[in-house]
Amino acid sequence: MSTARTKRTTGLASLASLALLLALVAPAAAAEPAFEMDFPAGLACADFDLHVAGYGDGPQVAREFTGRGGTVLYLSAGTGYELTFTNTLTGATLSTRSNGAVNWTTVYPDGSGKMTLMGHNVVILFPADGGPSTTLYVGRAVIGIAADGTWTLGKVAGTATDLCAALSS
Repeated sequence: MSTARTKRTTGLASLASLALLLALVAPAAAAEPAFEMDFPAGLACADFDLHVAGYGDGPQVAREFTGRGGTVLYLSAGTGYELTFTNTLTGATLSTRSNGAVNWTTVYPDGSGKMTLMGHNVVILFPADGGPSTTLYVGRAVIGIAADGTWTLGKVAGTATDLCAALSS
């Protein structure tokens, strides 16, 4: 897996597991953000640059387990961050509260993997993954990860909210 894709996978897996969300109604805290990420137009949303800021420091559990044949399992669970998504073209914002989620990431010896997301999670798919898209999943979503770092959205159960569409209106 390339260094850029590994960083991307690690960063987005962290975002997916740490950005544990609830309703799209409450503004994020007025404090300084714990992290900020910028995605140019065409990467996370098709028509505009997307800015993501995370607030707070909700409790998070992270564990690593070694499975058979060199398989490694990572568990991330907790309440995560409040998030604010901004359409930098129009200034439109959408904020979420922190809430619970669990992320099981399996990494196989060949470098491929699988993420099983449960609870409230944001998934950003880049063009190589079939995006651009930024979606809030509430329920369960399974993502296959190829050895080159490409993501494939698999089975989804629950609700999906297209955050790019919500920020476009």
